[in-house]
Amino acid sequence: MATQSYKEVNAEEYIVENEPFFMPTSDEIEVFQAAYNERVPILLKGPTGTGKTRFVEYMSWKLNDNKKKTKDIPLVTVACHEDLTASDLVGRYLLDASGTKWIDGPLTRAVKSGGICYLDEVVEARKDTTVIIHPLTDHRRTLSIDKLGQVIQADDGFLLVVSYNPGYQNAVKDLKHSTRQRFVAIEFDFPDVERETKIISHESGVEEGISNQLAVLGQKIRNLREHGLEEGASTRLLIYAARLIKQGISPKRACQVALTWGITDEVQIQETVDQIVSSIFE
Repeated sequence: MATQSYKEVNAEEYIVENEPFFMPTSDEIEVFQAAYNERVPILLKGPTGTGKTRFVEYMSWKLNDNKKKTKDIPLVTVACHEDLTASDLVGRYLLDASGTKWIDGPLTRAVKSGGICYLDEVVEARKDTTVIIHPLTDHRRTLSIDKLGQVIQADDGFLLVVSYNPGYQNAVKDLKHSTRQRFVAIEFDFPDVERETKIISHESGVEEGISNQLAVLGQKIRNLREHGLEEGASTRLLIYAARLIKQGISPKRACQVALTWGITDEVQIQETVDQIVSSIFE
């Protein structure tokens, strides 16, 4: 995906300045806008590489493009992982030359500034970490900072958005019902061949004949999920293959390094993917 241009708001908060390319597949834009208007927290569900992060960037840009807004709405993104602690989100005391001082975490900054806080792959975070977001997702809209003995009321513009890939998680790493039922959910899936052709062409710069072949390839590879493949080919990987082709790498080789070797280490499945590639790029 193309890197977006940002305008700095302060040290670590940003405004999406240029319109990100996003092609809707349903009414996700209207649903997000309605949820934002009512400050209803949003859960984005779907496989890796289906455009969830790009969608949040696009909606952040769209909300800021509204001429009636009174101030900029920063976008704060956190890539969640298993070692993510509550302090990583809320803040902590740090030592410097002048002594000890408190540094707000990304969630606290978004709450105070009225921004969109996007927690990507939220189920990867520790369970005790996700509990701190509960008061922000109901009528209270508050964040407790125990180390400071403070309860912060979220700015009116604040919105919490989280994402996860339900097909990739197991019973240990899944959203608890007490968390899930605090959000409205928007489901993402891979686009149809026509849309994916246009996306690949736009993001890579290859002509639509090649991007169409790659889109068809992506559809065929995803069908292998019923035959032992854990994760299908993402649109992102198809774009990577297209970019290699644009640089003069042969289509078969580009697909091998971007797709075959990228999605699985199982030799038998790799051979099957290579056969599909050969059937499309003869």
